Amino acid sequence: MKYRILASGLALITLATSAIAEIKIAHIYGKTGPFEAYAKQSHDGLMLGIEYATGSTMQVLGEPIVVVEKDTQLKPENGRALLEEAYGDDEVDLAIGPVSSGVALAMLPVAEEYEKILIVEPAVADSITGENWNRYVFRTSRNSSQDAVASAVALAGDNVHIATLAQDYAFGRDGIAAFREALEKQGHQITHEEFVPTDTADFTAAAERIFNAMKGLEGEKRLFILWAGSGNPWAKINAMNPQRFGIEFAGVGNILAALKGFKDFKGMEGGTYYYYELPDNPVNDWLVKTHFERFDGPPDFFTAGGMAAGIAAVEAIRKAGSTNSEDLITSMEGMEWQSPKGTMKFRAQDHQAMQSMYHFKLDVQDGVDWAIPTLVRELPIDELPVPVRNE
Repeated sequence: MKYRILASGLALITLATSAIAEIKIAHIYGKTGPFEAYAKQSHDGLMLGIEYATGSTMQVLGEPIVVVEKDTQLKPENGRALLEEAYGDDEVDLAIGPVSSGVALAMLPVAEEYEKILIVEPAVADSITGENWNRYVFRTSRNSSQDAVASAVALAGDNVHIATLAQDYAFGRDGIAAFREALEKQGHQITHEEFVPTDTADFTAAAERIFNAMKGLEGEKRLFILWAGSGNPWAKINAMNPQRFGIEFAGVGNILAALKGFKDFKGMEGGTYYYYELPDNPVNDWLVKTHFERFDGPPDFFTAGGMAAGIAAVEAIRKAGSTNSEDLITSMEGMEWQSPKGTMKFRAQDHQAMQSMYHFKLDVQDGVDWAIPTLVRELPIDELPVPVRNE
């Protein structure tokens, strides 16, 4: 009798343990700080992606998915410590994030040390899947080279002169290096480069150097600005009237809040990662419809990225049949999945997600609070020679 009671008790414990088993994903991101708008979009998109990929069950392999949130406050040391905590104390199966490239670079060695998957979203510095990469790192967000190649394809042409302005840290330096390389492959040289601190508010000196470098040139003259966060160099430099030297602005896409400041730049062109009206596929249709219903507005730049990461995580676990890191790596290398941007694919060599980009031209319409990136044409994966940088 005692044996039967003991056996019955063990069975109940086993069933209870099975019932509460869960798949844990850490979202480590700059929830507070200057990029908190990016962070909120990323987290909203992540949760929508998991919902979409699981058919609203929030389960995969029959187990519930639990998302553990951690706030880096955009500090690299916090990112490293929080990822250690997630892998160690929280025993998460994989992690996603962060917002900042500088924070991401601090987190990469932790993934290797704990031998756990880190899906980088939305940090973009090339070095993340380049010289600082390790085999546990995958990235769903575009990298600087994808931005650069798309913009170079969109902007390059006969008798076109391009100067650049960017922030002096990993995002800006890597982005301009990639843009320079992409232009050179099309036979173009950057006329002049300026790098300024991330918190720059006065762009007078940098703008004057750009004007002096370009004012005597013949042909089209474009100032390509790569910027994240506050500062608004476009408006401040525009107030200095670069048009008197024939200089027009160019750039990459941005979030809706930033596009509100671009209504004075109708006709500006460049390459972009996402605008909710550009992709034409069922996943984006669901995202746009659901986002309007729940948030009373369209999904934004980083919402799409967060959703892509959420779908990728679920699909990888489903394909692997487990959360074991080696099984996940095997399933994720070369994995294709459907995202708000259409088909995405993890390149086997460096685990960078290959994806379409978009050549846009800004339009301004009555009743719309922001400048609208209209589609010139989609730039498919096979037209974007994005370098492998981890070899």
